[in-house]
Amino acid sequence: MSDHFSGPRALADPACDLTDLYAFPSPSRPGHLVLVMNIFPNARLGALFSDAVSYRFRLRSVTIPASGPGSHFDVGTDEYTLTCTFAVPVVPDGPGQSVQEGTCILTNREAVSFRVNDEQGGHAHGVRIFAGLRLDPFFMDVPREVETRATRRIAFQAKGTNTLDGVNILSIVVELDVTTVLGRAPGTLFAVAAETVTSGKLPMRLERLGRPEVKNILLSQNGVDTVNRDLDVRDLYNQEDPFQLAPDYLGAYRARLNANLPFFDRLDGKIDWPLSTDGAHPLTELLLADFLVVDVAKPYAEESYLEIERARLEGRTHATCGGRSLNDDVIDTLFTLIVTAGHGPCVSDGVDQATVRASQSFPYLAPPNPNPPDRDPGIPTAATHEHEEGC
Repeated sequence: MSDHFSGPRALADPACDLTDLYAFPSPSRPGHLVLVMNIFPNARLGALFSDAVSYRFRLRSVTIPASGPGSHFDVGTDEYTLTCTFAVPVVPDGPGQSVQEGTCILTNREAVSFRVNDEQGGHAHGVRIFAGLRLDPFFMDVPREVETRATRRIAFQAKGTNTLDGVNILSIVVELDVTTVLGRAPGTLFAVAAETVTSGKLPMRLERLGRPEVKNILLSQNGVDTVNRDLDVRDLYNQEDPFQLAPDYLGAYRARLNANLPFFDRLDGKIDWPLSTDGAHPLTELLLADFLVVDVAKPYAEESYLEIERARLEGRTHATCGGRSLNDDVIDTLFTLIVTAGHGPCVSDGVDQATVRASQSFPYLAPPNPNPPDRDPGIPTAATHEHEEGC
């Protein structure tokens, strides 16, 4: 379910559980980039941010190698970081909800202050920030996706049901002036990742997020990874630097993807992604570089998720801003890519939009549902099989 409940640690502390990351040029303010980090799946009214966690956006410049079609980008070492922290909530003397103040430290160490749930947000130094409770913009028929992996056949229906209908999350929205905040960066392509880390002198990464469904679908245990059959790699993966995987478990991540990606490729009964002679899947290295890639020089495009990555694989020039917008149907895009490589009809989960579509102006996400459902939308992501010997 995108990145909701993506591992035992996230389940234990929802205040550090990243659910989604978005990066797109502002549709209403040319020259501005919008970054959105969502946290706390199924948040209730009154939910607030942890005062013991730092919430970070990380950006690095990206260049495309001149060596022709390939599955990787060259990521620069210079980094632009925006770190949001939150104070201990203040309980009012009279009736009313607790008040929480936030601060975002920009890459040049300038600070932007804001108050949680203030619709106007904070403004300073070319940046505008909102933080607070909003309606979850992610949409997906989760039970049918789990059934697809459990039965090893495409179980989506023409008319699906949005599992996240009416549920809320906490969101941090940053709209930044590209020239002011990123002006010295070479080029217009950026890799974008989000992470939660413990506050203090020795920060520890709790979770990181780039593309949706890397952990809960692509790195899930589907009974086909014979190398790491009993290993839930998600907590290990969450502790990795988004831009530099450590060698310790890199083999485990590769083995999981090299097993799972052919599993998805076979769901339509044909092979669209032939493996290399060593058994590597053509998408493995691309997906291990787990960050959004956005072109800030391109105008806003609602459906552009993975377009820059697909262009790189095909050896063509990308046509859109890439990244990920709030209304983009990323599940259809992902499944069409991994199942058909774009060589067949769209593989759709039958859910085309969220409960309420996101707007095209700040703070972009729809207001929270005042009466969210009592049910917990979390559904186990490890499929159960009658036969565990693999496909």
